[in-house]
Amino acid sequence: MKNFEKIILIIIIIAAIVGIGFLGYGYYQKLTRTVQNPVATIEVENFGTIKVELYPDIAPNTVANFITLANRGYYDGKTFHRTVPDFMIQGGSKDGDGKGAPTISDIKDGGSTTETYAIKGEFIANDYSKNTLKMKKGVIAMARADYSNVSSSLTRNGYNSADSQFFIMNADNDNINGLYAGFGEVIEGLDVVNAIANVEVVTRESKADGQDKPVDEPKITSIRVETYGVDYGEPETIEPFNYYNWLMKQYSTTKSSNN
Repeated sequence: MKNFEKIILIIIIIAAIVGIGFLGYGYYQKLTRTVQNPVATIEVENFGTIKVELYPDIAPNTVANFITLANRGYYDGKTFHRTVPDFMIQGGSKDGDGKGAPTISDIKDGGSTTETYAIKGEFIANDYSKNTLKMKKGVIAMARADYSNVSSSLTRNGYNSADSQFFIMNADNDNINGLYAGFGEVIEGLDVVNAIANVEVVTRESKADGQDKPVDEPKITSIRVETYGVDYGEPETIEPFNYYNWLMKQYSTTKSSNN
């Protein structure tokens, strides 16, 4: 009987050791597993393919927003509406001309088709220290509004105004480091970026109608992101700043004070 009890005890001990071993190995795998960054494939009609590695570690919400829009087909048929040699190419606007914004329905099933949204800017000037990506050639970043030339009090509103528009750098530009949410880099197709940056435009004249607007806007056939099985979730959104309403309020205040 004692021998039987010893055998049972030995079996229990062995089982415990094996169990601990499996748990330890699983924990080790979790610690050492390399998660591959998502890769966006941008197909541009008559130009070719641009592949961009995205960086969720430095701009998680920005990446989540881009992935969600891309994989739901939002960018299909959009254009690069602004192209500047030795600077950048910009696209992804709702209306194809730098105007318009995505709605909640563009990122969520059953979401509002009229309610637009924005996301907070994940960059240093906006008190987000995790994103140290420099604005160098090949970097993709979110475009945003800049209201600081109207009033310094609106600086933060501009920082937190990104929605769907993005740009890809065609040259290094240290002057805008930390002012925009860079969230990835081109790993294939820089020649395509260069070709788009140098298309014929309506005019290069500063502040003129059609400045930096391509005569024939390069069309984005599709953007799809391979996430390698990782779910980056839906982006956290904020209510976009309504510049028109603010302007009307200022006008009303000024008019009242003059009466």
